[in-house]
Amino acid sequence: YRPKAGVCVRVCGISCTRAVVLRRFAEEYERFHAVDGSLAELVVDYFDSEKYRALAAQTRSDYEGYWGKLKPVFGHVKVDSIKPEHIRMYMDKKGASSRTQANRHHAFLSAVFSWGFQRGRCKLNPCKGVSKFTEKARERYIEDWEYQAVYDAASPALRVAMEISYLCAARQGDVLKMTKAQLQAEGIFIRQGKTARKQIKGWTPRLRAAVALASGIETKTGSIYVIPTAQGTAYTSDGFRTIWHRARETARQATGKPLDFTFHDIKAKG
Repeated sequence: YRPKAGVCVRVCGISCTRAVVLRRFAEEYERFHAVDGSLAELVVDYFDSEKYRALAAQTRSDYEGYWGKLKPVFGHVKVDSIKPEHIRMYMDKKGASSRTQANRHHAFLSAVFSWGFQRGRCKLNPCKGVSKFTEKARERYIEDWEYQAVYDAASPALRVAMEISYLCAARQGDVLKMTKAQLQAEGIFIRQGKTARKQIKGWTPRLRAAVALASGIETKTGSIYVIPTAQGTAYTSDGFRTIWHRARETARQATGKPLDFTFHDIKAKG
């Protein structure tokens, strides 16, 4: 990336995926164009911190997405000019369309300001004292015929992911990053990314069949992952979301039913 004459910044290796290239380009662009003392500058430094790198991969991906929505609103503003009332105004406006997303944006901003406050980068965390919206836990149960409809429309990779999530009551993130080393004699070893709980999910004929289906997924160079992409890498949340939405939409057209459930609901079904 060449932000100005005489400056050349290496963003990543030549073998990196397009998504990584674009993300790194965006990070360096913000670094060179962020206004001194602005929230954008603080976020760039937070994304480059040990605190951020210690977060789970899914959390980092989510935070980057939240910042994409928040940047047009707050990015150019000086950090000490952002007050609790501004956070409340944003929450109310965002909450009119999605209270869940408003809460997630609040959490991200609070994490950034807390990191900055402890390092003398801002005078306060304006999210403190600003209440979040009350969220109702999802109670959507996927009926067997609904599950089968999406399964029939799914690619082999998605079929394997659905079966492992269902049979092991596993979260999407734990399924997508699952490696072949986790396939043990007793069953599948899973250390939950969210709770760090360690479990072995015992083999059943149906679970063995799902792993056998996974072994037939073709890759260019081989892979350590149970459910690899064509390049042999693990699916990103965005890439997996694409194949999930595609299969669900195909199933909707085939059945004429709304099929208004998410992949996360499969764990609850399990």
